[in-house]
Amino acid sequence: MQRLPFVVVTNSHISHVYELYYKAFETLRRVDEIKTVEDNDRYCNIISTTLSEHLTVIPRLAMGVIECQDMMAAEQLDKFMNTLLRSRISRRVIAEQHLALTETFNSPWHFPDATHQQDPNLDSVGEVFLRCNAREVVTECGETARSLTKAAYDSSCSLPNIVLEGHLEATFPYILTHLQYIIGEILRNSIQAVVEHHSGTNSILPPVEVLICEAPQHVIIRISDKGGGIPKDILPDLWSFGKSPRSQTHLKNLLKVPKMAATMQEIQPTIDTRLDKPTSASSTSKRLSDTSLASLTSRPPNLRLGIGLPMSRVYAEYWAGSLEIHSLENYGCDAFLQISKLGNKNEQLSTRASMDAV
Repeated sequence: MQRLPFVVVTNSHISHVYELYYKAFETLRRVDEIKTVEDNDRYCNIISTTLSEHLTVIPRLAMGVIECQDMMAAEQLDKFMNTLLRSRISRRVIAEQHLALTETFNSPWHFPDATHQQDPNLDSVGEVFLRCNAREVVTECGETARSLTKAAYDSSCSLPNIVLEGHLEATFPYILTHLQYIIGEILRNSIQAVVEHHSGTNSILPPVEVLICEAPQHVIIRISDKGGGIPKDILPDLWSFGKSPRSQTHLKNLLKVPKMAATMQEIQPTIDTRLDKPTSASSTSKRLSDTSLASLTSRPPNLRLGIGLPMSRVYAEYWAGSLEIHSLENYGCDAFLQISKLGNKNEQLSTRASMDAV
């Protein structure tokens, strides 16, 4: 942030984020060496407080980038946003993982005895769910996206069905809240596009098709819709955080969102508006999302912020994956999400490649 032009750093939103990180650095560097469980508990309180304070970072950054788009090239601003958000994900994952592992350590299952049986949640290590089931995650996110679309439009509007096919039992390790955000954003866009493109017609809405393909090293999820494709004026800047013909509308909407965790949980509808009961992944999802990475904020489902797809791609690429979208004008879109199945082997492969290069 200190490498930005001075006029950009003095923007009220960018300055706010800078002060947050400066405060966090000053707080954490003064923490004494942790030698006891009590020391760790106090440290966890500091981490939790800091995580909550930093929920304002994403909307403030987005507003700052939009307001500064005339002061820096859009490419430079987007590079700054992508770099900072990847760094933010790293810090929050480390912090959330420490809190989750501490919670596991303090649970009665960590040291099982005659009165406590083995931990029933052995499928996870902290925040990392070792066996994310592609079908369950897509189904749960699909129901949430359909509910959000109903809440954003008219409760009487018809919605497209979500059709799943392919390798439905594919599993892989992932942080569930990140995966739900990516798939949820894509499905919301597809469902809303189909509803808007076919509004005023009495025809049955074409379904949103989800194809799951499993390979030895990755899983690819293709989400296809017939929602008319992405408008020509938006397509060139689809992955930009600040540059968009609708940037001023996005700025007004972001002003209504003081905090944002970038998860699907924060915009889930109330119990009364849910279409169906959650799938079997919900119990795991609820346990993994009871932290500051999840339902600590709320925002109306009809607000379009313009950062859903760029944020989704940052999440996907951070975990050695990718996100691509192909649009066919006046027909629809295909979104391709590639998810790595290698887990921590990615790091080992990278380390070996660097050693071979030397």
